[in-house]
Amino acid sequence: QVQLVESGGGLVQAGGSLRLSCANSGRAFSGYFRGWFRQAPGKEREFVAAINLSGGSTYYADSVKGRFTISRDTAKNTIYLQMSSLKPEDTAVYSCAARYYSGHYYNPADYDYWGQGTQVTVSS
Repeated sequence: QVQLVESGGGLVQAGGSLRLSCANSGRAFSGYFRGWFRQAPGKEREFVAAINLSGGSTYYADSVKGRFTISRDTAKNTIYLQMSSLKPEDTAVYSCAARYYSGHYYNPADYDYWGQGTQVTVSS
């Protein structure tokens, strides 16, 4: 079993920055991917960013490319999402997820474990 716990959300003004953390406990910090997804009220969950734990390759949604950075700290069993130049449309609940088997990094249905989510609110 894997437990994922997010932290770092909050209220920030447009143009500001936040760093989200996702601590991984239980099963080893391994597998294929760790991803960040978000869900705004009334909208479907959408892919934000993912990192391949084996090779370190990173992937981003077009809407956040150049503004968000996903990274990992293997020693701390933690992944991060550094968010900069935040916009009101980035407001959502952000969740991290772990994928241990094959699938598509952008598809939430292919992830095996999820955290509880952390709220990010960007004011204009």
